[in-house]
Amino acid sequence: MKTTTLNQAEAPRIGPNSDTRKGSAEVLVRILANQHVLYLKTRNFHWNLRGPRFHSLHEFFEKQYRSLEEQIDRTAERVRMLGGASPGSMHEFVDLATLKECSGELIAGEDALEVLRADHESVAGELREAVDRLGETGDAGTEDFATSLLQAHEEAAWMLRSFAS
Repeated sequence: MKTTTLNQAEAPRIGPNSDTRKGSAEVLVRILANQHVLYLKTRNFHWNLRGPRFHSLHEFFEKQYRSLEEQIDRTAERVRMLGGASPGSMHEFVDLATLKECSGELIAGEDALEVLRADHESVAGELREAVDRLGETGDAGTEDFATSLLQAHEEAAWMLRSFAS
């Protein structure tokens, strides 16, 4: 995994020491990478969806990727608040992510729902572990932030499960 370098010129005085902030930023960088892969996968399925529920799923996936856009921005900004730098290339995101990309091809609605549900549940599991690790370090701000992301992915997974037939 890429090691996060903190910018000492922007060393925040927000409580956690530099080692804690660096560790927290590294946790968030992996989360950010998975958010990007999930965002692109959701957009891909939005574009390449086929089947009888096209219209409703097309709109549903748009709401989901818009929510991910906000989470991505907030996560990258949290990394910066900690004094780190966010990755900025797809190559970096794919290298850091645990989620796998899907190529652009037509996909049935039920298949898309299943893939996205599994990914949101996977990210939620990783976030749950991150929350525990962050709690041990005393970085309450980042722990709280990760908890909010966990709740968003749990809700997205629930909606995807509910939408499946």
